[in-house]
Amino acid sequence: MTDDDQSFPGPPAGSPQDDGVIEAAIDWLRGRVIDEVECLVPDMNGMMRGKIVPREEFIRALKSGGVRLPEAIFVQAVTGDTVNDTKVASELDGDIRAQPDLGTLRIVPWYKEPTAQVICDALHMDGTPVEFAPRNVLRRVLKLYADKGLRPVVAPEVEFYLVTKTNDNDVPLSAPKGFSGRAESGRQAYGIEAANEFDPIVEDIYAFCEATRIEIGTMAHESGPAQLEMNFRHGDPIEIADQVFLFKRTARQAANRHDMYVTFMAQPHEDEPGSAMHVHQSLVRADDGTNIFSDAEGNDTEALNHYIGGLQRFVPQALSLFCPNVNSYRRIRRESDAPINVHWGRDNRTCGLRVPDAPPEARRVENRVIGVDANPYLAIAATLACGLIGMEEKIPAGEMITFDAHTLPFGLTEHLTDALRLLSECEPLRAVLGRRFADAFVEVKTLEWQFYNKVISSWEREYLLLNV
Repeated sequence: MTDDDQSFPGPPAGSPQDDGVIEAAIDWLRGRVIDEVECLVPDMNGMMRGKIVPREEFIRALKSGGVRLPEAIFVQAVTGDTVNDTKVASELDGDIRAQPDLGTLRIVPWYKEPTAQVICDALHMDGTPVEFAPRNVLRRVLKLYADKGLRPVVAPEVEFYLVTKTNDNDVPLSAPKGFSGRAESGRQAYGIEAANEFDPIVEDIYAFCEATRIEIGTMAHESGPAQLEMNFRHGDPIEIADQVFLFKRTARQAANRHDMYVTFMAQPHEDEPGSAMHVHQSLVRADDGTNIFSDAEGNDTEALNHYIGGLQRFVPQALSLFCPNVNSYRRIRRESDAPINVHWGRDNRTCGLRVPDAPPEARRVENRVIGVDANPYLAIAATLACGLIGMEEKIPAGEMITFDAHTLPFGLTEHLTDALRLLSECEPLRAVLGRRFADAFVEVKTLEWQFYNKVISSWEREYLLLNV
């Protein structure tokens, strides 16, 4: 089977699916003797929910509008527990339709038996979108841009660690042995030899990505031991979020082949750098594709200034969407490379918001606050929402920073509960992202905080048991 055979040559993700597209997908599935289809729905945490469906049953579901799932999957915590008796959860008592987006239909390359995977949109039984389904939240924001004749373009940079497998959650994670048979020590940012230590895994990641239409541009070794970064090519936000969503599973499968874990925790090691998902974003006119952040002479525009102003005003309010877990806030610290505020600078990586040195047609803003543990759909939706509000309200950007922004005061909250409160109280963001979504997200994350807050850590036992 060639690489071209491994992805259904259908329309782009999110395109209308007429009878011709459905029949072509059926022919593709039967022609490749697909045994099962994994119907995937991203939940609040970006985890994969859904069903594994035999091929012919999947074909019947295609013709009838999708497979049925309980609406409550969107109020499941990362632990698997479900929110109960709260504002949103108490209203959920029925099923939804997971409608396959055939633009995302792909082979799963690591299975021996021919298996396909497809990302599904969540719809109510009457065909209306489920408001708090992450893919629909992003689509809602993109519709607001489309109404203005604009099309966002994004490109994420995804950092992650390779770690030694362990079954003991009380033992700190450790760097795995590389090709040389030695575990990496020190910090080898952009080190070629350090990256070569994990060539077999990286080669499998690239092979899986090519087979599943995940478009990786470049790879680099980051500052931490066995910490890598994959840069995605720029593109449509839905398509790029789909790729990041699938990439996390893909990278884990590749690492498992080499008896290692890949972790997308924001801060997996105590004394090493955290892992981010920096998102580059620009806006182009839908009619001619020109970048609205540059004028005809190549100068910055008011749109860029106001977009940055919106990010500065609202990224702190949206922080729980960029840093959604209790572990996320261990990355946001002064001694880290991660930003601690939302100042902006031109090619200044110490700032939370960076305008890279680029030609006018590629002028863009990089949001460096986002952790790699963020749900890609929600993180992209939130950063675009912040910029959109900035342009609508004509919020001016603050003074550009030309020095180390870490020397300036904290501008971000340092705990999940504070970040959730800010989102709950931010009416402009709630209006753009969807008020019901915001309520559901806060409910899920509050439940996770409650579970976390019950755990007594080894630090507490070490220093408080006999000393207080």
